[in-house]
Amino acid sequence: MARIVLGVSGGIAAYKVASLLRLYREAGHEVDVIPTRNSLEFVGRATWEALSGRTVTESVFQDIESVRHVRLGQEADLVVIAPATADVLARAATGQANDLLSATLLTAHCSVVFAPAMHTEMWLHPATQANVATLRSRGCTVIDPADGRLTGKDSGPGRLPEPSDLFDATTAVLEAHVRTTQAASSSSNSAEAEVPSARPFEGKIVTISAGGTREPLDPVRFLGNRSSGRQGVAIAQAALDAGADVRFVAAHMDVPAPEGVILTTASTALELHEAVFEAARGADVLIMNAAVADFRPSEYADSKIKKQDDHADPIIHLVRNPDILADVVAERDANDFSTLPPLIVGFAAETGDTSGSVLEYGAAKLARKGCEMLVVNQVGQSLVFGQDTNSVTILSADGTAPVEFSGTKSEVAEVLLETIAARVDSQDK
Repeated sequence: MARIVLGVSGGIAAYKVASLLRLYREAGHEVDVIPTRNSLEFVGRATWEALSGRTVTESVFQDIESVRHVRLGQEADLVVIAPATADVLARAATGQANDLLSATLLTAHCSVVFAPAMHTEMWLHPATQANVATLRSRGCTVIDPADGRLTGKDSGPGRLPEPSDLFDATTAVLEAHVRTTQAASSSSNSAEAEVPSARPFEGKIVTISAGGTREPLDPVRFLGNRSSGRQGVAIAQAALDAGADVRFVAAHMDVPAPEGVILTTASTALELHEAVFEAARGADVLIMNAAVADFRPSEYADSKIKKQDDHADPIIHLVRNPDILADVVAERDANDFSTLPPLIVGFAAETGDTSGSVLEYGAAKLARKGCEMLVVNQVGQSLVFGQDTNSVTILSADGTAPVEFSGTKSEVAEVLLETIAARVDSQDK
């Protein structure tokens, strides 16, 4: 059982958060609801008190004797803001403390998750995007809003995800926080615990690919994917923190590469193929996180493909792109590990179907690619791509037990680097 602070700001989507609160309570968690004053215009105080079973206040001048604006943040295991309006994001990013919710955010030492909901124009405004970037840079999780029907006839990105999706995403963050806290406590309480090196990759070269490739159809169109590059950036930052020299090969990304990496950019799968081979030579570890297009158009149109007067549908022929991961492994093995990394890690973004599960497809891919490790995750609408959380299973070709982990992408990156470090350490011995 955990203590959750559920902040509710003044948007029409506040009504959906009542269902999220019920899910938390059914899971056994204690929940303190902190509404903003405007949010009470949408859902009243009585609703929150009935569903939470606790007193609900929105001002620092209510229930003063308990000093709630300090105590709630200090005692929380997780803070969730849903819906998070543009106003609340701005106040959180600038560190304001003009009501109970914003003051609580300044005293919270736990993980904080924002679930924005607003009209598309407000979500896409540069000010909102800058505030989101600021919050993410501080370690907060900001869940991208869903794309769908908004207030009135409007539709687009800005819709609050469904309560069940929010419950799954925020619970994953909570579980990661609990595991991290327990691990730290166990380490500090064990007098004989061996303290691992804080920089296990000191003197090592790690090459990482990230982002999604784009295969041009004509001067304005391309075949691409939903990869944002966030997981690759998180891995690169974790590798830098662990002491590695990082060579970062970036395809198209929604976020900037970390400072301190040796950056190479690539657009298409063919360009990425060449860039990865170049950056991997002489490295100790290669992590292939990029989402590479399996196919590309067989022909590129020099001018924009026009709609025809006869309404005929265009026919686009596709050809297979090279398999970068398999090609790197094959060349390394053929040359007796002389120039390419002895440890190669692939990523498999999978969807299950009637023929097999995500893990079954992942295990088959690990065997087919020939790499030492494969990170498998399930992808789909509102899963992984563009999100701040991830759930992965790390498979090893040597038969080591799989490592399963769910959490923020930064936490996933840390677990992956720890798993790789253990493998490198055993090889060095």
